[in-house]
Amino acid sequence: MLRLTLLALCSIVFLAGCAGSGSSHGRYAYRYIPGKTAVVSGGHAVAPVGAPRTVRAAIEAGNQIAGLPYSYGAGHTRERSNAYDCSGAASYVLCQAGLLDEPTTSTSFRSYGSRGKGRWISVYARSGHVFLVVAGLRFDTGWGSGAEGPKWTAHGRPLNGAVVRHPSGL
Repeated sequence: MLRLTLLALCSIVFLAGCAGSGSSHGRYAYRYIPGKTAVVSGGHAVAPVGAPRTVRAAIEAGNQIAGLPYSYGAGHTRERSNAYDCSGAASYVLCQAGLLDEPTTSTSFRSYGSRGKGRWISVYARSGHVFLVVAGLRFDTGWGSGAEGPKWTAHGRPLNGAVVRHPSGL
C-alpha cells in the first residue's frame, strides 16, 4: 500500500506557476522528490533525511497540532492551544521553528520573510487565508465544505491570488 501511495504521489506535478513574487492564480500540487520531500504517514509528516534542522523543527511543530479542531481566531499564541485557525496554525509552526517572533494574521503573512517560493518552506497568504508548504508538503486548514483544523496533505489546492513568501535562507 505504501509503495502504491508513493508511486501515486510521484506522478503529481509540483506547484505550477507560483515562483513569482506577486499574486498567484495557479495551484499547489505535490510531487515526491526522494531526499527533498516530506511524506504523510498516519496524519503526520515525515521529514526527508537531508532536511535542515529548522525544517525538521517546523514539521515536528505541525505534527504536534495536526488533527486539532478549527476555531476562528484560535491558536494565536506561542504556546500550544487546543484549536487553531489558519494563521494561528501557520504562526505556531513558524514560531516553534524559530522563524517567527510572534503569531500574526493571514494578511500580515503577505509581507513575511522574502518574496517568492522557498527551497524548504513557503508561505501562501491572501487576505483571509494562509497555508504553509514545508519540504513540499502542504500544512493547511479549511478542508472541503467546512472549516477543519490543521492537517498535512499532498492534495492540491488552488492558490486564489495568494502571495508567495518564504523565510530567508530556506
